Amino acid sequence: MRKKFVRTLWALFLGGIVLIGFGIVAIDKGWIRYMPELADLQDPIDKYSSQLISADGKVLGTWSQNANREYVTFDSISAHVFHALIATEDVRFYEHTGVDFRALGRAILKRGILRQKSAGGGSTITQQLAKQLYSKTAQSTLERLLQKPIEWVIAVELERNYTKEEIMTLYLNHFDFLYNAVGVRSASKTYFNKQPDKLSLEEAALLVGMCKNPAYYNPIRHPERCLERRNTVLEQMEKAGYLTEAEAATAKATPVETDFHRLDHKTGPAPYLREYLRRIMMAEKPERSRYASWQRQQFFEDSVNWATNPLYGWCKKNTKHNGKNYNLYTDGLKVYSTVDSRMQTYAEEAMTQHVAKYLQRQFNAQRHSSGGTFPYIGISRQQANNLLQRAVQRSERYRRMKDAGASEEEIEKAFRTRTEMNVFTYHGEVDTTMTPIDSILYYKSFLRSSLVSIDPSNGYVKAYVGGMDFKHFQYDMGVVGRRQVGSTMKPFVYSLAMEDGLTPDYTVLNVQRSYGGWTPRNGSRACYGARMPLKWGLAQSNNWITAGIMAEVDPSGRRLEKLLHQAGIMNPDIQPSMALCLGTCDITACELASAYTMFLNGGLRSAPIFVTRIEDNQGNILAEFQPRQNQVIDEMSAAEMLDMLQGVANAGTARRVHGILGSTARIAAKTGTTNNNADAWFVGCVPQLVTSCWVGGEERDIHFASTGIGQGAAAALPIWAYYMKRVFADSRLGYSPRDEFPEFEYDNVGNEVYNDYDYVSPGSGGGDRDDDDSDGDGSGTSGAGSEGTGGESRERQRQSINSESLFE
Repeated sequence: MRKKFVRTLWALFLGGIVLIGFGIVAIDKGWIRYMPELADLQDPIDKYSSQLISADGKVLGTWSQNANREYVTFDSISAHVFHALIATEDVRFYEHTGVDFRALGRAILKRGILRQKSAGGGSTITQQLAKQLYSKTAQSTLERLLQKPIEWVIAVELERNYTKEEIMTLYLNHFDFLYNAVGVRSASKTYFNKQPDKLSLEEAALLVGMCKNPAYYNPIRHPERCLERRNTVLEQMEKAGYLTEAEAATAKATPVETDFHRLDHKTGPAPYLREYLRRIMMAEKPERSRYASWQRQQFFEDSVNWATNPLYGWCKKNTKHNGKNYNLYTDGLKVYSTVDSRMQTYAEEAMTQHVAKYLQRQFNAQRHSSGGTFPYIGISRQQANNLLQRAVQRSERYRRMKDAGASEEEIEKAFRTRTEMNVFTYHGEVDTTMTPIDSILYYKSFLRSSLVSIDPSNGYVKAYVGGMDFKHFQYDMGVVGRRQVGSTMKPFVYSLAMEDGLTPDYTVLNVQRSYGGWTPRNGSRACYGARMPLKWGLAQSNNWITAGIMAEVDPSGRRLEKLLHQAGIMNPDIQPSMALCLGTCDITACELASAYTMFLNGGLRSAPIFVTRIEDNQGNILAEFQPRQNQVIDEMSAAEMLDMLQGVANAGTARRVHGILGSTARIAAKTGTTNNNADAWFVGCVPQLVTSCWVGGEERDIHFASTGIGQGAAAALPIWAYYMKRVFADSRLGYSPRDEFPEFEYDNVGNEVYNDYDYVSPGSGGGDRDDDDSDGDGSGTSGAGSEGTGGESRERQRQSINSESLFE
């Protein structure tokens, strides 16, 4: 009886071995369950984050879908990491061929039969890699047991196709270390703010210790557990011969120290650039059916970009060797940007310096004089309530409650009930208590701003700031958001005059006139009734001179509309009319900067270029992007316009720029202010750089009440000056205040024009005001943006402003 029992046990044992052997062969041949193709094993599923790299070689950020995995090579990882990994996870790593049968037997005996949980596992590093790459999360113990034999076979195949070093590198590149940090490079930056080749012994042991259970041994939430686990790893390294007893003891006595930085695509340098490139590179081919009725303009822009911009939809237009489209989230691409990280930093700092630290305080000071409608200025309580109600209905909280079946009364009550929330401040996020409706008003009270800086010779975007804080204000006012441009439109009008053979000395009668029911106003009566030259009219941003020349060269506005489109303005809703000459159409800061490049380029406009090339994760060049330029005006017209724009900076509405900049740099510029100070603009040009700056509120009814601070020369110009001051100070960048614009034979307007006319010099009253006009019908500016340089006193100008309705 006993012999029969023993024979039965042996039969079961041998049968089990045969069955396991047959199962392994069946798995290997693909007869049962999933076995990856050999090609997949030779080229595993590398789902790495793509990187955005600046012109000066700095990583500006990454793109990832659910994790932030960055590829790193074997040579770029500290040897301590590999030693710790082998000693802790697979001490016979260099002896087996994928499966360690001795460790497997020990695990079966101690864990499976004797139920010793501390006996350790039997999986090799290669098996763990096979699990990372090819096994889905098991829903039960039985499913996990069925996955094991598959992973054994895959592990053996991986060993056949990869070196031991490559296997460890793949494993470390795929491990999830929490906090969106997948892979050892992301983990090194997240926990220690350093590259993986700089990891110390203690830091390497900590990361490897997390491999057992990253959530349980989380160094941020559970530092005591993490310390204990790290010391266990150090002990294993001593046993394996990687450390002496003294080295291990010293390392174990070192406390756990981290420099934690949670990886978040909404923070870090150039977040608006990263989001813009993500959106356009992953864009699908535009189809009208996918756009709402109110997205006509967006469909138009996307369609034009799909046809003319090789970067737009790049991932959908190009395929990998396997025929699949590229994916920015998983293919580990390296996207090389034109943006310089230093200039980007200077742009962000300049915006913070002027908008956050100065303008915002000035704007907040209007709260007590707003009549209880702050941040809305100059409107009735009923109008403010209507705007606020519209904002409530567009909020995520309102949509969620509506979808949940809440009534309007319940929603109203919820929005007026105080609740705990975390809100943005310029000093960091703070916890507070306020009603949701107050939080909407709170966020609307923050001024918005943007800056785009372009190299005119090739269109390379060198700095790009779409807003004050991407995490809290994600709408991009640099490339996406459009606002009326006011007097920054005037150079395009004057360009038409130059194209028609007129000169900067051509004179126009400086009087107020009506043009078919449209009567533009002006903020100054300086030289009223005199025939004034165009160069004076542009420098003083005089609306009457601009309207007068518009009536001569393009009374219908159709030529100006055509020129704007040729200059890269993609707004399909430009309404050609006389009033267009004063900036009634909406344009982005990027479009405006690109359009102004033609004045420095002999009439050749350079389209904005954000990316120079794209590489795969092996360094192979997949695409290169060349400058895209088109002739808009002739060379002589461009030269004349460049001289006149220098006059604006030297003796016109932008002359304060030299005082802020603190240099005698050659500058061509134009200020702009729209009705009611809703939009403040400044475009500044030096020989190698064109930069546009905008400041305004989230809505047009959120603005400065005072033109003195709300005009382009006060609200936007200083941003440019602070930015360029930093750029000039950094000799590595190659920009100098001594750089010269091209010289031409005719008179330089910036130096000579004002000697022959009744010009009010700086300091004589009213000299820094800009006669901008950009109301919906172009009919009024006396109060909206008058920076006119007339002989009137500031008090008289103020009275004129106050006599006009701020909201018509």
